[in-house]
Parts: sequence; C-alpha cells; structure tokens
Amino acid sequence: MVKQWFLAGVVVLSGCAPQPAQPAPPALVDVVELSATAAKARMASGELTSAALTQAYLDRIAKVDDAGPTLGAVIEVNPQAMAEAAALDGERNAGTLRGPLHGLPILLKDNIDVTGMVNSAGSLALAENRPAADAFVAARLRAAGAVILGKTNLSEWANFRSTRSTSGWSSRGGQTRNPYVLDRNPCGSSSGTGSAIAASLASFGVGTETDGSIICPASVNGLAGLKPTVGLVSRTGIIPISISQDTAGPMARTVSDVALLLNGMAAVDAADPAGAAAAGKIAADYTSFLKADAVKGRRFGVLRQAMGYHPDVDKSMATAIEALKAAGAEVIDIKVPTYNDWNDAEFSVLLYEFKDGLNAYLKNSGSPHQSLEALIAWNTANAAKAMPFFGQEIFEQAQAKGPLTEPAYRKARDEARRLAGKDGLLAALAKDKLDAVIAPSLSPAWPTDHVLGDHFVGAGYGMSAVAGTPSLTVPIGDSHGLPLGITFMGAAYSEGELIGYGFALEQATKGRKAPEYKPTLP
Repeated sequence: MVKQWFLAGVVVLSGCAPQPAQPAPPALVDVVELSATAAKARMASGELTSAALTQAYLDRIAKVDDAGPTLGAVIEVNPQAMAEAAALDGERNAGTLRGPLHGLPILLKDNIDVTGMVNSAGSLALAENRPAADAFVAARLRAAGAVILGKTNLSEWANFRSTRSTSGWSSRGGQTRNPYVLDRNPCGSSSGTGSAIAASLASFGVGTETDGSIICPASVNGLAGLKPTVGLVSRTGIIPISISQDTAGPMARTVSDVALLLNGMAAVDAADPAGAAAAGKIAADYTSFLKADAVKGRRFGVLRQAMGYHPDVDKSMATAIEALKAAGAEVIDIKVPTYNDWNDAEFSVLLYEFKDGLNAYLKNSGSPHQSLEALIAWNTANAAKAMPFFGQEIFEQAQAKGPLTEPAYRKARDEARRLAGKDGLLAALAKDKLDAVIAPSLSPAWPTDHVLGDHFVGAGYGMSAVAGTPSLTVPIGDSHGLPLGITFMGAAYSEGELIGYGFALEQATKGRKAPEYKPTLP
C-alpha cells in the first residue's frame, strides 16, 4: 500500500519522487441562513464560486435532510448539479452571466418537469415519469443562471387525493417534517420546499399553489412566500390541479430573495392560457420595490373575518398592524360580505379541472399511466404502499365529472371567481380605497397525524387564491416557537407593491427566527 504524508505543501508518496502540490480544497461555505442576495454578491466579488456553494448545500442536505433531524424535504438530488455549477463558474470567469440567478442553487417542487429527473407529484405511480423537456419555468430558471439542485417532497398529488390527507406525506417521499419542531406539520402541498428552505438546504425554492400551498408552508416554516397572479409564472410542464388557480411561486428566507427569484421566474408563456394577459405587466426588476418606506402613506384593510381562532395569531396581527402604523401606513378594519361563500363552487371547479388537466399532462408527457382512471386503478391494486393512511375519494369524485363544456362547470367557475374576486377582494380594495388587504396567513403548525389527517384551525389566504390575484406572506411572530405569518393580498399584477410592503414590515419587525429542530414541544 502506498502511504502519503503532507510536508510543507508537497505531497510525498512513499517509494515515489516528490510530486507538485495539489490545489487546496475550497474553504467550507457556511450556508446556514445565508441569503441568496448575499451569496450572489459574494460570487460577484470572486469570494465564492457556484461549485463551492452547490457542494455546501449538497453536504447540508446529506447532514440535515438525510441524517441528523432527517427532515425528508428533498425527494431527489440532481446528479448533474455540480457539473451545472462548474459550467456556470466557467461562464462567469469568461465574463458571461446568464441572468440574475447566475450560480445560485435552487430546489424545485416535485410536480415540475426537469430533464434528467423524475416528476412524480410524490406518487409511486409516477416514480418512473421522466420528462423529455424542462417545464417552461425550469427552462426559465436555467436561462437566468440557476443551478437546479434537486426536487422537494410534497403532499402527494398536491393534497388533492383524499379529504383525510396528511400534508407533507407522499408514497414516494414519505413524511416531511417541520424544522422548527420536528413532530409538527410543514403544511402543504409545497411542504418539502418550505422545510428545505427554512433549513438552508438551498438558496431558495419554488413551490406551487392552488389554494394555500405556497402561503401555508411558507408561513409555518418561517419563510417569505409569494403566490403570483395566475399567468405571471408559466404552468406549462407542471402537474396540474386547476387551470383557473394554479401557479408556481418563490419561497425564501427573506423578501429580498423572493424578489430576486421572481425576476428569474416571471415571463409570458404563449402556451399558458393565462400567459398572454401578463404581457406588459411584468416588472423589469422586482428588487426595485425593496424599499424600507414602502408602506408610508399606504392604506391597508384588516380582514377580521380571518381572525379570532387563536390568541397568538391575533397577537401577531396586532404587532404587525402597529408596525405598519408606525411606518406611516393607515390601517382600517374591513368586512367582505361574500367571505368563504365561494368554497363549494371552488371545489367543484377543481374537480372538473383536475381531471381535464391531469389527463392532458399524463398523455402529453408519455407517463406510465395515461389517465386519472388508470391512476385510480393503480392505486387500488397497490393500496398497501400507495394508500397506507388515506384513500383516493377526491380522485374518484373528479373522475365522475364530465368535460369542461358542461354548464355546471362554467357556472361554478364564474361563481367562484366572482365571489372571491369581483364581489370579494377586488370589491374591498375599491370600496375602501385600499392598497392591500391583510390577514393572518395560518394557525401555528399542528402535530402531524397520519390517523386523523391535517388539523387546520384557520387561515386568511383563500380569497386571493380563488380570485387568481397575488398574495405574499412574511414572518411576523411565533406561538411557542412555531412561526406565524401575515399575508398581503392585492389586485392582479401588484406583486411589486406587495413585495415592497412585505419588505418594509420585515425590516421593521425582524419577525423571522432560524429553526432549532426541536423534537417536540414540552
């Protein structure tokens, strides 16, 4: 056996002539709570490389997600991540930058097509579904210079399989845990992205939302999260629930990073039915809205109908309201007459659109299963591993629906959008001349329970989800160490303004605390 010693910078192999010194390994990068904005600046100065940053995140995934607290947030690591990072470093050294995200490692939810990786929606039925092309948003992120680090776990089928589902659980990825208190739920369906970014497993991450699946996991994992206007970010190549409400969006540890990531995501996609409407409405640079005085002279309406279910939530809202007032904002109470009247119509719309959209995705992607009906049959035949905790009654209800040409579908679609939008959020904004409506994002995270399912207590994000308009959550406090957030809801394409409001509140309150990975609450 050849032995080696290290002497004064020269590697000496026993029985061999002295060899030239090898380059020193890169210094370890401390990525815990490292913002994407700070990492970008360090790469620009030459202090940091994308390869070193990417390796540090891969090491942290192994240490924290696979071992240690075992969060179960990352379902698959991109085998080409280091090669992508090295290529981006080479481009930087040659004086070329692809875009605003050059060299920054990112995690994407496992319902977004990425070449070379599985796209499964967390289901074992799609464990071999390997897309032939990137989703539009994934291609957009690559063009902006992001390193695709991997995919995150999610609530299976984005929490649209069963009425008793457990958020953060999937048959392919298992149960994702909340890094603040490990036996608490990370919320869904973008649970893996929420848990991973809170635990500093990537610079930032992409979630998707139909109704709460960005705002909810961002809130309970102490993150800022933005649900954009439907169509601002492409849905092409994302496993769908609802063409009316689905959108991808950025999740990060700071509002600044949310703005930076949105710069790399927002784009007009002609193939997206809602994409054309975004033309001319995408900001040139969402980071330009990051102003500490952004709320000065602004007028906000408090949605008290979304409060009163938990004293700590109400207390955090009071803190946020006082901070807004101290920063020069006017805050009034409002009431939405149609509040939650849209629920039944919305669910009917989702059933119709899920069947139609999923069948199209499965067929176009060359999936192992070509229809919702085939998935139902596969789940039934493989119930022991696919459905150990809850069934597929939502799948079955969706399968029973007809085509989108049915009058019942069109009636429900128009009713849901009117009650939440025209007669709901938009009416409130106009009536009281508001810049945004504010509400608590969610209750504190509940204990994960595979027997009874999720234990939602209350939330304030639903109106903008059904209306198709943007919402932003930012950390504002905690309940026994469990993060709490506040949501800003605005008119269509007001993402920049919401980012400004969230940034101003974030700077005034410093509401985010890093996770401590407590096993449980005492």
